[in-house]
Amino acid sequence: MSNHQASAHTPPPPELLIDAEADDEEVQQAPPVLRRPWLLLLGLILVALNLRPALSSMAPLLSDVSQHLGLSAAKAGLLTTLPVLCLGLFAPLAPVLARRFGAERVVLGILLTLALGIVVRSSFGEVGVFAGSILAGASIGVIGVLLPGIVKRDFARHAGTMTGVYTMALCLGAAMAAGATVPLSHAFGDSWAMGLGFWVLPALVAGVFWLPQVGQKHGAHHVAFRVRGLLRDRLAWQVTLYMGLQSSLAYIVFGWLPSILIGRGLSPTQAGLVLSGSVIVQLISSLAAPWLATRGKDQRLAIVIVMLMTLGGLFGCLYAPLDGLWGWAILLGLGQGGTFSLALTLIVLRSRDPHVAANLSSMAQGIGYTLASMGPFAVGLVHDWTGGWNAVGWIFAVLGSGAIIAGLGAGRALYVQVQSERI
Repeated sequence: MSNHQASAHTPPPPELLIDAEADDEEVQQAPPVLRRPWLLLLGLILVALNLRPALSSMAPLLSDVSQHLGLSAAKAGLLTTLPVLCLGLFAPLAPVLARRFGAERVVLGILLTLALGIVVRSSFGEVGVFAGSILAGASIGVIGVLLPGIVKRDFARHAGTMTGVYTMALCLGAAMAAGATVPLSHAFGDSWAMGLGFWVLPALVAGVFWLPQVGQKHGAHHVAFRVRGLLRDRLAWQVTLYMGLQSSLAYIVFGWLPSILIGRGLSPTQAGLVLSGSVIVQLISSLAAPWLATRGKDQRLAIVIVMLMTLGGLFGCLYAPLDGLWGWAILLGLGQGGTFSLALTLIVLRSRDPHVAANLSSMAQGIGYTLASMGPFAVGLVHDWTGGWNAVGWIFAVLGSGAIIAGLGAGRALYVQVQSERI
């Protein structure tokens, strides 16, 4: 067996959470001191709850925002694209900031920038909508890289359980914002600005509960390992492309599914609830898919199944009679929960050690999310050109087919061929 080949029967990963500071020997060797673990756990859950509302709250109100501000469909597409693009562009900053200031301090500071982005987005017209979306996306990109490492470090003995808790918080935050934003806007006098601005409150609450963690870990750290060769490794690119293409479909759903359903005759409230329900059921497959995928010799079959479920749900929501809409939305949620958790699983399974996993995770998120941002933008352009939604099915087909092709490569029982060395 070559050194590129994994074992014939791949064991299940102990956790899917990747530590952004896995290359930092000082951080890894410093034992966590948890004086009040319940407070840390509560803070982690509250922070994780805030990693999706800024993204999923805009979608049900996108038509109202566009109409009020006079945005074209292309501009609306850009509005759904910018936060996702920032997830990729700013993710590599997370470990740099963490080594300089400490992960806990950075999470608190970025929570405040997230809150600022939400306020700016809802308060300063067209310029504010775009500037606030950029700031919110950048903030989520940084926190989204750091939070899993904190979870993994401080709850190492319960990493599997905490993976489920972390995933649950992400799904719950996205679902709450998708379902509640339109009713909130109605409650505040049909004000879309107040509906979007409401989500600053959970961010500030999370900041208050996170404040006791600041100072627990601090000071400058020194990088102890370097991983070379990822950008030249075909398998690493396959993992990255799978991450990016499945994420593109996910953020199309976050950004455009309510608008598509409104175009088919649903009210904004109904469309938001459908998105909310679809996101909630992701929890089932996001927890089950990695376990099932590690039962066989590789992950290729699981990748094909969950992606076909995703495409089936998307085409059903786009073309099928509305009588069966909830069934298609549930199928979509089950598929997308599986595609995302399998993308995280592949990063773990294709890496020989935590240092490689941290760098592969950075590559997959940085490049993958940048690629993913093109999907929502393409939907906006196609809708602008055609004046309808039917042609968007071609985007679904291209992205889904590309994800299957990349996944068939990434799902093989191999390791990325890189060098991990102390520096």
